[in-house]
Amino acid sequence: MHFGFTIAGNQSTFRIEPVPNSQLPDTVIADSRYWVKTVYPKSSPNFGLGLVVDARLQHYIRLRFTPNITFSDRKIVYTLETLDRDSSKIYEKTLESVLLIFPIEVKLQSKRTGNFSAYVIGGGGYSLDLTARKKAGSASSGGANQLDDNLKLQRDDFFYSAGYGVDFYLQYFKFGLELKLLVGTKNLLVPSNNVFSNSIDKVRSRMVLFTLTFEG
Repeated sequence: MHFGFTIAGNQSTFRIEPVPNSQLPDTVIADSRYWVKTVYPKSSPNFGLGLVVDARLQHYIRLRFTPNITFSDRKIVYTLETLDRDSSKIYEKTLESVLLIFPIEVKLQSKRTGNFSAYVIGGGGYSLDLTARKKAGSASSGGANQLDDNLKLQRDDFFYSAGYGVDFYLQYFKFGLELKLLVGTKNLLVPSNNVFSNSIDKVRSRMVLFTLTFEG
């Protein structure tokens, strides 16, 4: 068994399932009735720091636990249009999160050639949004003032992960480059009485990570 640390950059976004033909005739914006025309996620770059606990199961098979803290800004863009289509408005909602991520994964490594080896990795884990409880406690206004509201997300999520990488064996430590996809399995949406929540059926997380690993 050995230990190390990670520095990671990531692109965080959502997988969104909108409510089909989400018309909201009770919503009034500037004395006009609007409906939600499109809803789509917009990714943004973020970063995180973590630890590595690596245990060898067999010569080319390793079990890895890599807890990390990730700072994430995820965006959702809404296009609202009047019922007679003579006017439209675009709203971009940013959901800021501080995520504690706990992945447990199996690493299948190739035979070492000189100071180089490649690998594939996969598994799953649990994530905790430290800011979700505070956001979930905020009130939703409804009516015209709901344009100031935001989505509310659940605190807990479970995900599966898959990726690949390479390791370089240096004199004093092992340096690695890894590209990995994390796909959330839970619907994170907390229903609220506003146009931005009512137009969405399900929200799931998705994250692409590029990680630098430093291991003893």
